[in-house]
Amino acid sequence: MFFVALCLDKPGHVELRLSTRAAHLAFLEKHASRVKLGGPFVEGDAPVGSMLILDCETEAAARALLSEDPYAVAGLFASVELRPWKRVVGAQL
Repeated sequence: MFFVALCLDKPGHVELRLSTRAAHLAFLEKHASRVKLGGPFVEGDAPVGSMLILDCETEAAARALLSEDPYAVAGLFASVELRPWKRVVGAQL
């Protein structure tokens, strides 16, 4: 089942995001079979959050995976919304 994670950064935490980015990208690579698509939200050139599409058995599994993300561990996010999602059009995930 697919889930969309909408993660908004705490204001003024760009440096925290940048300092944990390498660990975050390594985490995404390690879990590439479950992290189908992702990228940052931006305001101008500044990242202000993240969107991920996850393929997990349950919402609990998706939340557990998100909790291990180095961004989450570092306390970057002000909020995380997780929504079940169904692909209808576009590229196969």
